[in-house]
Amino acid sequence: MKQILRPRRSVLFVPAANQRALEKSVGLSPDCVIYDLEDSVAPDAKASARAALLSHFSEHPSVPFERVVRVNGGDSIWGADDIATAARCGADAVLLPKVEKPQDIIEAAKALDQHDADPSVRIWAMIETPRGILNADEIAALGSRSAARLACFVVGPNDIARETRVRPMAGRPYLVPWLMQIILAARAGRLTVLDGVFNDFRDMAGFEAECAQGAAMGFDGKTLIHPSQIDAANRAFSPSEEDLLQARRIVEIFAKPENADKGVVSLDGQMVERLHLDMARRLLALAGEQ
Repeated sequence: MKQILRPRRSVLFVPAANQRALEKSVGLSPDCVIYDLEDSVAPDAKASARAALLSHFSEHPSVPFERVVRVNGGDSIWGADDIATAARCGADAVLLPKVEKPQDIIEAAKALDQHDADPSVRIWAMIETPRGILNADEIAALGSRSAARLACFVVGPNDIARETRVRPMAGRPYLVPWLMQIILAARAGRLTVLDGVFNDFRDMAGFEAECAQGAAMGFDGKTLIHPSQIDAANRAFSPSEEDLLQARRIVEIFAKPENADKGVVSLDGQMVERLHLDMARRLLALAGEQ
């Protein structure tokens, strides 16, 4: 199953139980929207939230962003119905909460198959518990197995902090080692990896600082709790014009007939390898130029 390369810089959570938020989401410009059936939906509203989501997808069959449905865990009384709803909706992906072992992914993939979900429907995994972090490499290894559908890790820093008792602080000094561990596992599995939410949407300076940190750490984008955060996330996780210019030049120099069989070329006095060509092509594809 070939993955479509698409930007995931800004990924907005929208409560499926909030009809106003559902309608508003259609006019927004994030790269992805995660329609939430889990934390933001009260137990007695789960069924109505699923119905609202089915109706919303039916009324808006085409949108300019990727659509993901966060389901309740497979060990809950709602998980099976949530996955069935996501499959019926035609969502681009299902986001599983608190993934702790490869079997969590395998079982979700089997459930999607049972509901005849399109093969293109992917699975995203929230890594937000100590066990999930420790097993992140084993989980990410499923990214190479097409039947597993796994495409993305999403960090859940609030849950990580709560379960480890790490005190939340500006700059996340005690979380960073674990976040880097998740990023490393995701890269080994060729997965997209998204930074977690920033809780105070009124603190734009703090949000922008955390976006800059996340981009420098290697995250592909950030999950968001408010539409006001979309533009800043898009800016932070977009390549600079200088980066794009350099990528174009790398592609151009390898495209010359005399370099067709070369593994290494010289560009402005620096040695450029074909691994840099792969990186340049990926950057340009994410910018919509390839």
